[in-house]
Amino acid sequence: MPKREPENSCGVEELLKDCKVAPKDLEVCLKHLKEFMEPFMKHLPREQLRGHGETFIRGLLSDLERKSIEPIAEREGQERRNLQHFIGNSLWDHVPLLDELCQQVARDIGSPQGILVLDPSAFPKKGTNSVGVARQWCGRLGKVDNCQLGVFLGYVSNNGHTLVDERLYLPRRWTKDKTRRALCHVPESIKFKTVHQLSLQMLKKRGSQLPHAWVTGDDEFGRPAWFRQRLRKNRERYMLEIPSNTRVCAAQNPPKTGGMGQPRKAPFFQATVWKDSVPKDQWVRLSIRDGLKGPLIVWATRARVRARLGKKRRGREEWLVVTRTDSKVPENRYYLSNAGLEISLEEMAHVANARHWIEDCFERGKGEVGLDHYEVRAWKGWHHHMTLCMLALWFLVLEQRRLNEKTPAITLQQSAHAIEEIIRDPDISLRQLALQITQRLERTELARIDHWKKFNRLPSPWTQMRLMHVSQ
Repeated sequence: MPKREPENSCGVEELLKDCKVAPKDLEVCLKHLKEFMEPFMKHLPREQLRGHGETFIRGLLSDLERKSIEPIAEREGQERRNLQHFIGNSLWDHVPLLDELCQQVARDIGSPQGILVLDPSAFPKKGTNSVGVARQWCGRLGKVDNCQLGVFLGYVSNNGHTLVDERLYLPRRWTKDKTRRALCHVPESIKFKTVHQLSLQMLKKRGSQLPHAWVTGDDEFGRPAWFRQRLRKNRERYMLEIPSNTRVCAAQNPPKTGGMGQPRKAPFFQATVWKDSVPKDQWVRLSIRDGLKGPLIVWATRARVRARLGKKRRGREEWLVVTRTDSKVPENRYYLSNAGLEISLEEMAHVANARHWIEDCFERGKGEVGLDHYEVRAWKGWHHHMTLCMLALWFLVLEQRRLNEKTPAITLQQSAHAIEEIIRDPDISLRQLALQITQRLERTELARIDHWKKFNRLPSPWTQMRLMHVSQ
């Protein structure tokens, strides 16, 4: 019997063409890296510092397992103490570099529908002498432990996503400890500020630089009513996650049923209780984003409510939005938003998902550019390391975008792998490297296709668009 051709074989062949990497596209990576660093390094006051900056960013993009000062210095043939001083104690200002970063992000991936994402990230530390270290909640470990807490601002649009700003949280007891402040060179101007106050600082500084329509964040930001009120006052449209036990009431009071006395007021109930009372036909099925195993599907519903501010106080009208994953063990998430009545539930569900892309940035940052590999104790050192890591991450985003023009299937991880190999050996065979990456991409694509066939699913929206594009 003749061998049966696989279903959609033509489409599969076309998809695999999108996995082909050309050696000439890899040839210019180092040239682009040199050009990329120029506008940032010009903000450093001396030529020697610029050289150290370029060295450190190359080290962050290299294939080193540990991307801290000593391994980078050894790889680059530099004196460890010089690079240590550059990162840990040198007085160069990191803010102009972040200003340049935000200008480039706005220019290259900015969109009027962009989303600013607030996200804290903890960095576990064993000692107690590093700046800001304290026993506090560490999401990475899932418990209270010794760690530093950074508050980050991310930017998400249809054109890409990356981290754009940061603040280091200093616990109140740190700000009052003159000895520890002196040892870690904390500037006298730094006073105690909560995570929310630090976030408002970043939004005030970057909000006008980065085009956006939304601000979003996890339940740490959605829980305090005053924070939502401040965003509303600042004319920011927010979509903030809240705990499931947040108490709300219907926006409109129930009609009178007769009798004398005060008018009736809508009773308060927990968000999760309301969710359980929503009829099945009021949940909307939405496709949120592409995934390796097909599109991510969620069910969503919403209602106009007022959140409880105190025993008798009720907040202004907001949307209560609930999303539920389409899985065997559904995961429910709850949000409050000040969006207008004209905003669709579908748009709000997509905005809620923006945090996924910033979590992806942290995964990339910690996995590809050593965001958590630092070994510095001083205030300046922490900011220097974080800033240079965000620049390295931004370079990977730009290179992936460039390579995607010829190889739509290439991922940031594969782009990073190519750059790592070229930095490690500038004389590497680009033909062999391109073939190696192509084979990896083809294996991933075939695994994705096999999954669709196994579960009788259609290709994801992203893949369907690629098929439509190549068939035209």
